[in-house]
Amino acid sequence: MPHDGTSPANIYLIYMKFRDLMPVLPLFLAANAFASELPDLGDASQATISPRQERELGLQIMSEIRSHPSYLEDAEISGYLANLGNRLILGSREAHPDQEFEFFAVQDPAINAFALPGGFMGFNTGLILTAQSESELAGVMAHELAHVTQKHLARMISGQRYSMLTSLAAAAIAILASRTNPQAGQAVLIASQARQIQSQLDFTRDHEKEADRIGLNILVSAGFNPQGMSDFFERLQKAGRFQENGAPSYLRTHPITHERIADIENRTHNISYRQVPDGIDFLLVRAKLRASVESPGDAVEYFDSVLRDKRYTNEAVERYGLVNALLRYRNHVRADKELVLLYEALQSGSKNESVENHRLGATIRIARKVSRSSPMIETLAARVKLAGGQTAEALDIYQAALRIYPQHRALIYEYAEALLRNDSADIALKFVSQQLQFTPNDTRLYRLQAQSYSALGDSMSQHRAQAEIYMQQGNFPAAVEQLQIALKSNEGDFYQMSSLEARLKELRALAAANKKDKSGW
Repeated sequence: MPHDGTSPANIYLIYMKFRDLMPVLPLFLAANAFASELPDLGDASQATISPRQERELGLQIMSEIRSHPSYLEDAEISGYLANLGNRLILGSREAHPDQEFEFFAVQDPAINAFALPGGFMGFNTGLILTAQSESELAGVMAHELAHVTQKHLARMISGQRYSMLTSLAAAAIAILASRTNPQAGQAVLIASQARQIQSQLDFTRDHEKEADRIGLNILVSAGFNPQGMSDFFERLQKAGRFQENGAPSYLRTHPITHERIADIENRTHNISYRQVPDGIDFLLVRAKLRASVESPGDAVEYFDSVLRDKRYTNEAVERYGLVNALLRYRNHVRADKELVLLYEALQSGSKNESVENHRLGATIRIARKVSRSSPMIETLAARVKLAGGQTAEALDIYQAALRIYPQHRALIYEYAEALLRNDSADIALKFVSQQLQFTPNDTRLYRLQAQSYSALGDSMSQHRAQAEIYMQQGNFPAAVEQLQIALKSNEGDFYQMSSLEARLKELRALAAANKKDKSGW
């Protein structure tokens, strides 16, 4: 797609580059002030933009987000967000069965979350770390889900088309130009103009109230503490009063009033109090993020102090964070030693069992540890072994863990990558191809498949796998080009070439339909 300044997908990229002058989320975080021109709230059927058009627009924006350094391509964190989101979706009466959702994280200390067209939802790492319970994080996610199910974004797009996209892009380009202008006053003026445009983009109060009401129902139906939503919003509101640099980003894009908090509390008043323990994955994700947001040395010092002073409720979680920090610090020897303490913290009666483990073979010891562990901890253990040059033991850990956690994406990806690094491309290709039968839309698996074919010298199949990557990303012209290159190689037999030609015909039809959709926007 063209990368001109008015490209809708560039809006988020522009925002990330210049958020110090224009402290707002991308256009699609909010509905505009012209809500009176849009359909009545709750009547999602009146949104004139089709679900296919909305999804395509979301894919365009996501192509830019994924290429930005702040996009956190971490299978465990995105996998956790997806699991949490799916749990909430199952409790929602509003979500259409055909609605697609994708959850991802952005490496940003700002406390914020946002929804994009097509069911894409982003969560800043700052928000995940700020949430003091899983029910609080689920409350924010349920609120964002409600914005999607009620078609708030679709109505904004159908009501205004791209008029505001062009306006916001123009302001962002002006900000870019001001960087080379020595007159600081000009930059301030441009930033002020950008804020005026932002004032027309925030979700209306009615939209926010509706998202609160429906989000709370989703939260309760999914079995979370209903107080989580109001607790998080109230803490954010209090924090905003004492921040020198203004309120948290979430307050600027989702204005939280005393009235909204009181309304949520009134709705939860008649609901029985429900103390919901935090899931282990929530705690591990937060520990992993905490190990990554500071410098490696500071992160190690933080976890050392927590463990030394016993300022924890779950020792294994803090040791998990410490091992992550030690890997970043490249202290592989100590990371391996701390891994033993991590397993001991996980296991009951570890003193007696550690004696018995000396009598067992390595594979049996690994299987016993895995059975009492977590897939995130097993993935970390394999990383530690790889970093320390213990490749055979790392592969054993991957294989044992995959038998117990066959759907854990990080284990799948990292096992295939380890095989490729170990010059076992043939085994990697067989494994990845099997995984694609279960998840045929997984872009990263196609990337690993392409790398496997490349290592085996099969350029035709490599280009075909690359075509599938572009297709999943919504870049149909690039996908068609890759298949054309594959056909020109003329390396396959009759059946392979026929399959390539059939796939090329399919992609050309999809590209034509996609172009027709865009012309109607």
